Amino acid sequence: MLITLEEAVSLINEGKILHIAGDDVLLKKLPKGKWIGGTTPYFIGGDGGEFTQEKLFVNEIDFAEDIRIAVYGKYNVFQVVEECYDNGLTMLIIPYGSEVAIKYAKEAPEVEELLMHPVIGWISGFDLNAVGEAKVYDGTTGEAYTDKAVAMYIKLPAEKTAMINMVNIFTDDKTDPIIRFPDNELSARSCTVNGQEVNFAEYIEKKGIDTKMPLVADYNGSYINTSIMSVEGDEVGFYAPVFRNIEYRFATAVEDYAGEFIKRTEEAAARNPVFSCNCILNYQYGGLDGKKIAPFMGPVTFGEVAYQLLNQTLVYCEILG
Repeated sequence: MLITLEEAVSLINEGKILHIAGDDVLLKKLPKGKWIGGTTPYFIGGDGGEFTQEKLFVNEIDFAEDIRIAVYGKYNVFQVVEECYDNGLTMLIIPYGSEVAIKYAKEAPEVEELLMHPVIGWISGFDLNAVGEAKVYDGTTGEAYTDKAVAMYIKLPAEKTAMINMVNIFTDDKTDPIIRFPDNELSARSCTVNGQEVNFAEYIEKKGIDTKMPLVADYNGSYINTSIMSVEGDEVGFYAPVFRNIEYRFATAVEDYAGEFIKRTEEAAARNPVFSCNCILNYQYGGLDGKKIAPFMGPVTFGEVAYQLLNQTLVYCEILG
């Protein structure tokens, strides 16, 4: 829910367990307490998509038996798989552009233990129309970080379980060329297209590819996106890494981005998500400002975490049982 600074302060002082997203000007005014937070001025609220630097989005974690909060750098971020509760949920926030974000993005798919524990979260960001810096907050100390990740470990009651899902509007055409990359990287010059080595930037230009459409990889029927950040000279930058030995195709064009997105969220039939976040690219390309996609309310982010880093998706968590 989107609430005022005063309302958020009241909840913290009452001892509530909270996940908070908002502009840094507001987050730095919050008292110490049982909360974690990250910076963004973009949200999906009850009235739809909204840019605001005057409100905070707050999830109350009222289903927790206990919590722990920890801060990690790039060298120990994968301790998240070692320190979680046996029956729990881990919420993770990582600042955009940080070394820990790059580390997590590149290596998370190869950390098999991640799939054994529900991990959900987001990449914090800033106002795209101003000079900004992404931060995360450990509410127990009041400290803000631009180069560390913050995790909240949530212990669930024995009869409860956390279920993580995503909404992705993109698929591929199996007749399209297969694209492969030589390494796990956040940018690429060369790739192979149906086995022939080409310059990727030139390939995009010659084919007239709409870079609002991400690369997609089919993981046994689940599509994972890699979004194009930039095409500059002979180099293509990505919002999340491409991986060696993975077959990619460009997503099939979506004519009605916003309409398709709203349709897919309705098809998800989620009843009561305790957390959700939505990609800034969906917000921009789908024109989600003012559009309602209840019950999926939460921060608009610079990347989504559902075990690994995702792009152009909505991720959410429900507590079952």
